[in-house]
Parts: sequence; structure tokens; C-alpha cells
Amino acid sequence: MGSSNLEMGIIFLIQAALGILGNSLLFGIYTFTLLTGHKLKPKDLILNQLVLANNLVLFSKGIPQTMAAFGWKSFLDDTGCKVVFYVHRVSRGVALSITCLLSGYQASKLHPKISGVMGLRTSPKCIGFCCFLCWILHLLLNIYTPMKMTGPVNSKNLTLKNIFVYCSKLPQDKLRGSLNAVIYFYFDFVFLSIMVWASGSMVLVLLRHKQRVQHIHSRSLSPRPSHEARATQTILMLVSSFICCYCLSAILSLCITFIQSPNEWLVNISVFAASSFPTFSPFVFISRDVHVSRFCFACWTRKTISLIW
Repeated sequence: MGSSNLEMGIIFLIQAALGILGNSLLFGIYTFTLLTGHKLKPKDLILNQLVLANNLVLFSKGIPQTMAAFGWKSFLDDTGCKVVFYVHRVSRGVALSITCLLSGYQASKLHPKISGVMGLRTSPKCIGFCCFLCWILHLLLNIYTPMKMTGPVNSKNLTLKNIFVYCSKLPQDKLRGSLNAVIYFYFDFVFLSIMVWASGSMVLVLLRHKQRVQHIHSRSLSPRPSHEARATQTILMLVSSFICCYCLSAILSLCITFIQSPNEWLVNISVFAASSFPTFSPFVFISRDVHVSRFCFACWTRKTISLIW
């Protein structure tokens, strides 16, 4: 194993470990709140599904690529490759649609007219049903994914395309492949367009709110932002970073698809970009969400006191 592979393995390992730790912490907090009878806000229900999808992305992409970088080649058979790639495609699509739902929900809260019309539709039951539909949609959309994947390429069979070292891609009909690509691109384009529209509307609302606050608090040096404005800034930060990571990953994936024998560094960069948002997004929530920060601080304080006594 070369030094470059060892370095990439360490990078992938740190990235996957941090991401799984952060997402698991948030998922545990939201699930604990739900199981203890406390009422979850619609936004918390959305975030609960987002961190679950993020964890699945890291488990299905980050961990196998880490093992491959450390020199493990044939640790998955045909069934394992089909399951891993199917889970990754589904969780990636769910993360996209859930992020779109999150941005649309926050935009509806900031617009009085939209919020009034959608007041009944933003209940926890409705949000939960929307999250359920997101999972069903991508489970059906990616049902063809397992059919085009198989185990590691055999040296005697040169018709298979060995992209991720531990799995190979079967040759497929051009018409069917083009049709699947168009379907994937269409849904991705719709979700990204909604995110861009919702983010733009939230930016306009925040600018107008800032102007009004500056006018009202003209004598104040540092007016404190409202809770809603803080939540909107957090979601805008997440949505913009998601779009950047997603676009970079999509461009690299296209390059890998059209290149007959892609370089290993290109594949590694593509995997790193695809796992970047699931890794750092939970820590943005932890640092920006007051309730999550208090919960983490309370758990840490109790653990410290128990160790002392």
C-alpha cells in the first residue's frame, strides 16, 4: 500500500468517524425527545430524517472507501455491492429531498401569506408524511441501481468497469442508461431549483428584517437577532453548502462515468466531496441550535459530576 493510499485512508477514516459521531448524536437526541413524550417541532422531525440519511451516506460510501484505501479490495461480494450502492443512492436522494423540504418549510414560516395558507399543512403529522414520501420516492427511483453493480472485477473479464476498487459496474444498454440519467437529473434539478428559490426568498426576508431592525434600533450598537432569524441563517448556511458539495460531487461523478479508466485521485476526491456535507452539517446544528447545545452540555455536566463523586 502506497503512502498516498494510506493518507487518503486516514482522511476518509477521520471524515467518516466525525460524521457518524455527529449525526448519531443528533439522531439520538431527537429520538430520545420523541420517545420521552416531548413534542417535536416540525423542523426537528425534518432534521431527524436528514441526519439519518447522512449517516447512511457515510456508512455506504465513506466506510467502504476507507477500507479500500487501506488496501482491502474484495471485502464485498455481489450482494454486498448491490446493497451498498442501493443504500447510498437512496440515502443521497433522501438527503437532497429532505434538505429541500427543510428550506421550503423555513421559507413558508418567514412569509406570512404562505405561512397562513400552509399553516395546517406544516403540522408534525404532515411533515412526517412528507418525509415518508421522500423515502418511498427514492426507494422506487433507484430500484434499478442494484442491477448494474457487481463484485470486484475479475482480471479475465475486461468488460466490467472497476470504478471503486471494491465493486464493479456492469455494462448496460445505452438507451436504458440515458433514460435513468434523465430521470435522476430531472428530480435533482427540481429539488435544487426549489432550494435555490426558497433560499433566495429567505435572503430577501432577512435583508428586509435587518433594515427594519436597524431603523428601530438605530441607537443600539448591537441589536440581538431573533430566534427565527438565527434559525434561518443556519438553514441558509446548510442549504448553500449542500448545493456546493452536491454540484461538485455531481460534476466529478459525471467525469468518472464518461472516462473509461478514471484516475484513483479523481475517485477519491469525488468520494470526499460526496461525504463532506454529511460530515460537517451535524456540527453546524449542534453549534447553532440552543436546545441541542444545552442538552449536550447537560449530559457532559452530569457525566463530569458522576466521575468526580
